[in-house]
Order: sequence, then structure tokens, then C-alpha cells
Amino acid sequence: MSSLTATQVDAYLTRIGVGRPERPDAASLAVLQEAHLRAVPFENLAIHLGEPIVLEPAALLDKLVARRRGGFCYELNGAFAELLRALGFRVELLGARVFGDGRLGPPFDHLALRVDLAEPWLVDVGFGRFSHRPLRLDVRDGQQDPGGVFTVTAHGPDLDVAMDGSPQYRLDPRPYELADFVPTCWWQATSPASHFTRSTTCSRLTDDGGRITLSGSRLIRTSAGGEREERVLTDAESLAAYRAHFGVELDRLPRPADG
Repeated sequence: MSSLTATQVDAYLTRIGVGRPERPDAASLAVLQEAHLRAVPFENLAIHLGEPIVLEPAALLDKLVARRRGGFCYELNGAFAELLRALGFRVELLGARVFGDGRLGPPFDHLALRVDLAEPWLVDVGFGRFSHRPLRLDVRDGQQDPGGVFTVTAHGPDLDVAMDGSPQYRLDPRPYELADFVPTCWWQATSPASHFTRSTTCSRLTDDGGRITLSGSRLIRTSAGGEREERVLTDAESLAAYRAHFGVELDRLPRPADG
């Protein structure tokens, strides 16, 4: 069951720019996921602004909807799970270990969603550049998506998810509660070894299927075809870019501790 009221659901749907779906089906799930990716940025700004990250539905809703901010996986997928449940979807939180630097990260390194309809779906609005639409968890052939070709393969009891042949993360199929992710979320937000504490990022899917990203002071535009433009912004331009491209109103720039 979701903790969201009907008014909160309507506000969330307004935030991502879609109406209430007629029924919880695969088509509406795809619309909701893609709309979320376009409207709500993947960002770690709270870490560098000294803001607390609270993994509770009310706090997540306040940040994403009322304050019109984004977040990273625990926040984005945690909030999206509440919305989907309120709309009648059956949702489970899954833990994942992210592939990087030739090795796997720790358990609960990432939070993704399983949505069960007539078939099981992987839903993820919190991994940055990834699939635009839900992926079938029970299909082993390559799945075409605007974001690339995705494969889901068994690794013992777990599932490995790859994008264009590159491993992304290993899913634990067991369901978890949001509170189970709190310790690793704290580590990601505080440890000098976490890549989230080393630099700032704010990124979202664009309407044409590309991405726009503000990484530190670099504004990066990537087209759906892979063409890339980059330029370095001044502090004033960076604040304006947060507002214009991500709808994020800041009175000061977030900066890494050593920045």
C-alpha cells in the first residue's frame, strides 16, 4: 500500500507532466517511467549543499514534488514506488550491486524496482543513463529501447543487467523495504570513497531522447545519436543552468568538500 493521498498523487503526476492512467498496465507504466526521467533529474546536490537525505516517503515527496528537486537512486526509485503503488501497481524494491572499475559494488549499492503485471518488469528512474522504458525481467534476449539494447541474464539466483553489452548491475531478486537501504545510502552520501561525494552532477533525459547534464561547472548536451557538446560555465551561468534546464532553484552553488 502507498502512503500517498489522492491530492499527493495528483501533485506528483503534475510534477512529471502526465495525467492519471486509466489502469495499471504496461503501456501506462512506460509512459510514467519516461515522463519521470524527463522531469525529475538524477542529482546529488544535497550532499554538497549539506542537506540531509531522508529515506521516508513524506520526505521524498517533499523534496521531489514540493521543492521540485531530484535525487539519486534511493530517493528517485523510492518515491516512484510510492506513486506506482498509489496508482494500483504491485511494486517491490530490489537491491543491486553496480558494476564499476572491473568489480561489483557492495549490496544495496543501488535500488531498482520490480513491477508485476501479467509479467515481471524492471523499472528504474534512478540510474542516470539507462533504459527509457521498463524492461522485461523474464526475457533473456536483447530488448530494444531508445536508450540502447538491454539484456537480463541469470547469474545463479541473481540477474545481471547489461546495456549495449556492458554490465550495469546485478539484481538481488528478493524484495526489501526502503529502510534496508539507509546504511548504504548514508555511506554513499558521506564516504570519501563514494563517487557521489567527489563531484556534483545533475542530469535528465531530454524530450528528443538525449541527455543534458551539469557536472561540476561543465554543461554537457548529448543527442540521442551520441553527439556531444560541452562548455564550462561561470558560477552565475551554473545557477541559471540549474534553473533553466532542471527547474532547480538554488541560492548558492553546491560544491564538493575539496572544491
